[in-house]
Amino acid sequence: MRSHLYDVPEVVSMCDESAEIPGSIRSVVTRRGVLAGAAALAGVGSMASAAEGASRSARRAPGRRFPGRPPVPPPVVVEGGPLLDPLTGDVVEDAVVVLAEGRVLAAGSRDATAAAVRQVSGRARTIDAAGGWILPGLIDVHVHVNALADAVGVLRAGATSIRSGTSNFYQDVAMRPLTRWKPGAVPRMRAAGVFVSPDLGDTVLADPDLAPLASLADGVRSPEALAYLTRVNLDRDVDVVKTRANPRAGIPEQDPLELVYDETQLRAVVDAARRGDAPVLCHAYSAEGCHGAVRAGIRSLEHGVFVTEETLDLMTRRGTYFTPTLGPILGLADSPNPILAQRGRDYGPVLKAAVLRAHELGIPVVAGTDTFGTATRSIGSEVRLIGETGVPALDALRGATTTAARLLGWEDRIGRLVPGHLADLVVIDGSPLDDLAAVERVQVVVAQGEVVRDDLAA
Repeated sequence: MRSHLYDVPEVVSMCDESAEIPGSIRSVVTRRGVLAGAAALAGVGSMASAAEGASRSARRAPGRRFPGRPPVPPPVVVEGGPLLDPLTGDVVEDAVVVLAEGRVLAAGSRDATAAAVRQVSGRARTIDAAGGWILPGLIDVHVHVNALADAVGVLRAGATSIRSGTSNFYQDVAMRPLTRWKPGAVPRMRAAGVFVSPDLGDTVLADPDLAPLASLADGVRSPEALAYLTRVNLDRDVDVVKTRANPRAGIPEQDPLELVYDETQLRAVVDAARRGDAPVLCHAYSAEGCHGAVRAGIRSLEHGVFVTEETLDLMTRRGTYFTPTLGPILGLADSPNPILAQRGRDYGPVLKAAVLRAHELGIPVVAGTDTFGTATRSIGSEVRLIGETGVPALDALRGATTTAARLLGWEDRIGRLVPGHLADLVVIDGSPLDDLAAVERVQVVVAQGEVVRDDLAA
């Protein structure tokens, strides 16, 4: 999987001669036509060099030609509170964490960090965390950010890293390099691009290569069309691919147990994504949808309310992750719509039991809020809800730190506060080992070395 922690995206050509185009599309789109469309969108006009196969990466990565240099936030010293390492469960009382040049310079006791503190003396901003607990930045593995305001809300709530659950027009791909050029503006993220779903609607406007899919009378359903849409996402340089087995639960007019894509269709997405080294996350509710998705080879099951023991056993053997998104599903019970409220009452107990059973089987359970827009759900609330199913507090917290980092392929860089890891940190009000609700009480957020929120400042 690509790193994309500091890199400005390097986009693979969307006009690869080896790419297969579904038969119903082949007559509509040509290599020259797609390049001309891309050139027009980029504002460079129709150029012979583009038609001859010039890389789109040069047009889609203006940061590579930008004459300036990315800013480096000043050092930050956070001191005075207990420091928890989610991987080991170890706690250092009266700890100090030193952040410099986007990394953890030192973390631990005052004696162990004294040299690092002296190294940044006179340049560092100091945050007194006495009374709070110091944790690594939290990770939300299922969130939708379509605008900067969306990303800011998620970040201020404590999620310094996220996995996108798709965006409407590749906004997540566009936001990703901001972590380098404007530290603290957005969470670092794994981008998913557009949803691999039957009806794209206005999303066909996101890329000229998507236009041929609008001609399909039954939508994006054939294995050929699904593979093609997946490849368009890969050409936009996504990190992950999101698809679905069932409709949404939060829309009363839809039946979330109806099958949208079966195993064969989902396998077409997974196989195409695998060629681009992109794992697949799959939205699924029904027993059939969950089982088909896991058999197809997805990396993580999203929602998964009616996942069966057979499917959980398969997930155990395959190393599939489980993102239950408890908050939005349990929250349906409070809906004024009677259909949604009944779904919440019916689905909630089933999902909570599935989460606990998954944990008992050793399936990695990770925290995702399924936040849309600026109506931000705190990642801390999802950690608390995972704990309320019976999962031990430390394991629930790992679902938003070390386990989530492993899912994102960043376990060597985020999820812990150890030297060399990236400079993402939160301070919360209280011990998460004694009360997981403390993870919702975020007081300080540092992302990419930049102080984003400091409620402790005098």
